[in-house]
Amino acid sequence: MASSASHDATPIPVAPARAGPGWAGPGFVEFVALMALMMGLTAVTIDSFLPAFPAIQRDFSVADPNRLQLLVYVYMLGFGTAQLLYGPVSDGTGRRPALIVGIAIYLAGSVLAMLAPSFEVLLLARAIQGIGGAAGRVLAVAIVRDRYDGRDMARVMSFCMMVFLIVPILAPSLGGAILFAGHWRLIFGVMLALALVTLAWFGLRLPETLHPGFRRPVSARAIGAGIAVTVRTRTSLGYATALGLTTGCIMGYVGSAQAVFDSGIYHLGALFPVAFALIAGAMGVATLINARLVRRLGMRRLAHAGVLGLFLVACLQLALMLGFGGRPPLWLLIATLAACQFLMSFAMPNFNALAMEPLAAIAGTASSFIGFYTTLLAAFCGLLVGQSFDGTVLPLAFGYCALSGLALATVLWTERGRLFGSGGR
Repeated sequence: MASSASHDATPIPVAPARAGPGWAGPGFVEFVALMALMMGLTAVTIDSFLPAFPAIQRDFSVADPNRLQLLVYVYMLGFGTAQLLYGPVSDGTGRRPALIVGIAIYLAGSVLAMLAPSFEVLLLARAIQGIGGAAGRVLAVAIVRDRYDGRDMARVMSFCMMVFLIVPILAPSLGGAILFAGHWRLIFGVMLALALVTLAWFGLRLPETLHPGFRRPVSARAIGAGIAVTVRTRTSLGYATALGLTTGCIMGYVGSAQAVFDSGIYHLGALFPVAFALIAGAMGVATLINARLVRRLGMRRLAHAGVLGLFLVACLQLALMLGFGGRPPLWLLIATLAACQFLMSFAMPNFNALAMEPLAAIAGTASSFIGFYTTLLAAFCGLLVGQSFDGTVLPLAFGYCALSGLALATVLWTERGRLFGSGGR
């Protein structure tokens, strides 16, 4: 196993993969399911309550409907910032204690959200949920890296990222069903229940995965050194940046979706979650295909094909949207967004795996910094796109085109101008 991509300046020792017969934890299918649940918990929290925006606006007398988007972006702010802590702490204490603390914080935020007396308190609760939910995102990636490397790691990450990417887009259907049965506060009760299931499953079934030889002191100096190594590793920084930019497309879509599909343009009402589900189906298909192909074709080839295709389709989408004055037929918007999400699903899991691949010896710290960096970059880009909504889909189309173009340029910088031909990975 190579310790780093050949063009990285910083050599880093690599952990031995521990997927063999000595493993005392769950088998492959159960392991992937648990990691996917850890990531899916954070994902379902992002936007399962989008259908509840009108009810929340009414209950709390929120005058500006664009303020409701803050419920997504405040969560992402807490989620992104807290990721800086969980990885380094888990590198010193182990993955299990760090995750248990994170889920406890998430549970507290969920209870506060259920009881929130005002919109401001609900925003605070969302930030606390983000701080706690960051543990699942960071530690799932670190645990996968503890156990697997190379294309096997990419395969597992593909399944996990499928859940992380699809759940926020399917979650409005769950939220809509809960709203049909009762009050919007019940949505946070479901989040609470999912967190308890995750805590019990993790606590009972998954042993500590951090190799004793890779425990690092929990200190500002050690954390700073790990972050410095991550930033100096060209492959890691480049693919993390590309991941943040492509995730920014999704965050812009999530922030704009309620206005585009319901209140602002198409007025779908109860059919709003159906539009989400159609687009999510494309992502699910692509991620499953990626998981099957990555061991044969390699992470780089699939990631490069995905981001290049995404940029080309995003440019076509922008041209079509301009042709319809920013208000295209609904079927055309869904078709072009589904095509973009399909191609994006080849890029993002492999971007994540490529960013982590050279950093096994500091997997926790690296996962934390990469998660922090990509989440805040994505939230910032998504906020710019979402807050630019002007009654048309043009801000969304411009956002996809610009962000995918920047991601492609970043990949070209990372690979020194080469695509598709960077060896076995």
